[in-house]
Amino acid sequence: MTEKMLFDQNVIALIWDFDRTLSPHYMQRPLFEAYGIDERAFWAEVNALPAYYAKAGIHVQSDTCYLGHLLSYVRHGRIPDLTNARLKELGKQIDFFPGIPEMFGNLKMSVESGEFGNAGLHLEHYVVSTGLAAMIRGSHIASELDGIWASEFIEEPAPPGYDRNGMPHSGIISQIAGLLDNTTKTRAIFEINKGVNVEKGITVNASIAEGDRRVPMKNMIYIADGPSDIPSFSVVRKHGGLAYAVYDPNNRDQFEQVVTLQEKDRVNSYGPADYRESSQTFQWLTLQVRRMAQCMIEERRHALETRVGKEPTHIGSPE
Repeated sequence: MTEKMLFDQNVIALIWDFDRTLSPHYMQRPLFEAYGIDERAFWAEVNALPAYYAKAGIHVQSDTCYLGHLLSYVRHGRIPDLTNARLKELGKQIDFFPGIPEMFGNLKMSVESGEFGNAGLHLEHYVVSTGLAAMIRGSHIASELDGIWASEFIEEPAPPGYDRNGMPHSGIISQIAGLLDNTTKTRAIFEINKGVNVEKGITVNASIAEGDRRVPMKNMIYIADGPSDIPSFSVVRKHGGLAYAVYDPNNRDQFEQVVTLQEKDRVNSYGPADYRESSQTFQWLTLQVRRMAQCMIEERRHALETRVGKEPTHIGSPE
């Protein structure tokens, strides 16, 4: 008897960066505007933090130290009374590039209708970001996503001897609960690959054969805007998936950046961060997800032909 596969492997996953990929700005902009914080000054301070702390022999991660600095702004009263609920509320004000959020559903329909839909194929959208999970959950695209990996805050930390059966107390954010940097984003990709997000008994370090993983990386496309995502581009492409770089059509530097990524063979292609149906980017993504779907159908047919012997036939003409 043939052993049943752990997963049906009927999913195509589009994995999205957020800032400057889906949104033309850093997602924290509405937060700074709400509290009268100079956005440029904040990021200038953040960029100077690694050198500042190095004077004390302390190494900080350049792509995540903004989280601690944001908590410093809260602690010093520059952003008073900031809670996760407030962050979620501010997420509603995040701006997006043209074609969003309609693009998510349109791409799903390109796989989940017709022959591919009849075969039970699905397309899922994930955001993997160094940004704030609470703001993404409050944004206009949250309902379109099948999962979010991003950084989170704790409000009231559990004290020594806390009641393990009780509920965490709410309050002002005060600790980093978890974070993603540009390297550990690859861990999220492997979690999607193995199905950690849908099967509680599986961990990212579990040994799972390629044929048993929920979303093979050859059925993934990673979409992002720049060099900071090279680790994720590389992981997906190494395992047979695709990488696509986007740029703001109004930003010449970003255009040069993605051209360089393709010249150095970091991505398969690039295009403007315009997700309307008539755009190059939407058409490229549609083409690739449909190609992936067609390959999945053909692989099934080949597997069926391999496992099921052909019906015997007579040789020569009947007497």
